[in-house]
Amino acid sequence: MRAVAFSGQDQCLTDREKPEPRPGQALIRIVMAGICNTDVELAKGYMGFSGVPGHEFVGVVEAAPDAPQWIGRRVAADINWGCGACPVCLTTGSRHCPNRTTLGIAGWDGAFAQWLVAPTVNLHAVPDAVSDREAVFAEPLAAALEVSQQVHLTAKTRLAVLGDGKLGMLIACALRHVCPGIVLIGKHAHKLDMASRQGVSTRLLADQEERRERFDVVVEATGREDGLARAMDLVRPEGMIVAKTTVAGTTPLNLSRLVVDEISLVGSRCGDMALALHYLKERLVDVTPLIEAEYDLEDFPAAFARACRPGAGKILLRIGS
Repeated sequence: MRAVAFSGQDQCLTDREKPEPRPGQALIRIVMAGICNTDVELAKGYMGFSGVPGHEFVGVVEAAPDAPQWIGRRVAADINWGCGACPVCLTTGSRHCPNRTTLGIAGWDGAFAQWLVAPTVNLHAVPDAVSDREAVFAEPLAAALEVSQQVHLTAKTRLAVLGDGKLGMLIACALRHVCPGIVLIGKHAHKLDMASRQGVSTRLLADQEERRERFDVVVEATGREDGLARAMDLVRPEGMIVAKTTVAGTTPLNLSRLVVDEISLVGSRCGDMALALHYLKERLVDVTPLIEAEYDLEDFPAAFARACRPGAGKILLRIGS
């Protein structure tokens, strides 16, 4: 099969053996995949990744040795695969299993290929009303919605999202249903306009710096090494920062300020795929304006170069049909 392989900071298209599903697994023919900022960071050395990247996808199940009910169904998948036997898996689930693999990120070949295997327990059926282009966003939308599952938010919470990239836009557009007064802060007027059209209040970073307003909760989604430091300038004393950025470099942070202002810091990662697919099905978030371009898998070098450009929108890979 054709696949993209990362090795250190090298990326290439290659031929690999088509994977075979074991008991408890499904073979999925990939229809479409999305290039995430995490993939860009993997190419810079994040996680020391080697293998096939890609964790945002939609595909069709072709085989499932002990779960034939999945065959022919269009699916997305949770990206964390736990051991299923440790205390963490048996109590809180596989997301933080110390022995977990993560699709396209750590120890589990991902979706930039014609086929992949995934545990059947990780599969989520994609509703008929959700297109392939929309379904690719299930994983990042789940991550966006995870903030609402971790932090007690009310309609009166003064909530800001820092960063108008793809994830920041998803967070703001999704959480506006919980916090109608949410503010998306960024540097790009055209991106802020896209969020405004979905009912989100927006503000240019330069304007925010002049206003010097402070928020109860700040979600940091800049994708930058200095993102947390910038979030510190936006949160009130005794407020909370929710950190979403993962980068290959070192993140500077003034911990003394964190202590003196008694600021809570929460890490936020993956989320509930079923909740994300519900949002997509019910049209609670329109993800299509985030799509910048689509490429065939064979054109991956051009697609990845475009995804690496600062401020790029979502780049999709067409892999099958």
